[in-house]
Amino acid sequence: MAAHHIADTERDGIATVTLSSPDGVEATFAPGVGMVGCSLRHRGDEVLGQLGGLTAYRDRQSTFGIPLLHPWANRLSGFTYTAAGRTVELDPSSPAVHRDGNGLPMHGVDASARDWEVVHRDAGDVRAELTARLDYGADPARLAAFPFPHVLELAIVLRGPELAITTTIEAGEEGPVPMSFGWHPYLTLPGVPRADWRVTIPAAEHLELDARSLPTGARAPAPALIDEPLGDRTFDDGYADEPMGATFAVAGGGRRIQVRFGFVYRHAQVYAPATADVICFEPMTAPADALVSGDALELVPAGERRSATFAISVTDE
Repeated sequence: MAAHHIADTERDGIATVTLSSPDGVEATFAPGVGMVGCSLRHRGDEVLGQLGGLTAYRDRQSTFGIPLLHPWANRLSGFTYTAAGRTVELDPSSPAVHRDGNGLPMHGVDASARDWEVVHRDAGDVRAELTARLDYGADPARLAAFPFPHVLELAIVLRGPELAITTTIEAGEEGPVPMSFGWHPYLTLPGVPRADWRVTIPAAEHLELDARSLPTGARAPAPALIDEPLGDRTFDDGYADEPMGATFAVAGGGRRIQVRFGFVYRHAQVYAPATADVICFEPMTAPADALVSGDALELVPAGERRSATFAISVTDE
């Protein structure tokens, strides 16, 4: 069996780490820029939407690739939330807080954090792996926006055609930590017209969203399975109660990309704008605005750990 590899690389003048497998899959992450997944190649072709790229993510938190959304996924309905017995007032002027087009807090806090530390890396016949940790409470601006000391750990494993990312919250002894993080993989099929992409969305409850893409609290049964060409359709849809191991997919041009949710990820956002040739199947531990609404918001008890895993596989169809 051919070996997997891991190597120090560089992208846009920024230090990166690349994991590669004998199945022709290469995954690149930037430890100094929020541990963002900045490239995923299959047989030499890029299958992540690059949008503004790595420097825009570093300088403006303009998402692309595979970014972590923490401590909240997507957006909040305002700048005040109450969770785990604390009421928090976000500072709209803080550089740690990014805002969407409606001025709402978006995509968590300090997404492009510079202080991730790689603590383990290895490669062999079976897999390549990279582990990094972030002391969230080490930055006063982050802690002001989310005053729940904890350590984040990412365990990234490439095994053949599948890239698995496990996110762990290790709560501090000061108290419980709300868990509402998610990921936002931007996927694309190079050389295939967007209209010809075949999209698979598994059974789930569909969340009603308002004009600001925030859940209203209403739910409705989703179709048993969406499995059809994307055409000119757009998505910015929330889903809940995903079955354990739910698998979303986009396929075309002889290639299939699947996103498989582990059982902790029971919520999803599907995003496919008309303005870019990307589709996003976003695994979320809670729905958007959970810090404000409290909907499905879980707490990691003081001193304990909680992990969630999702995986992206890229194969010939």
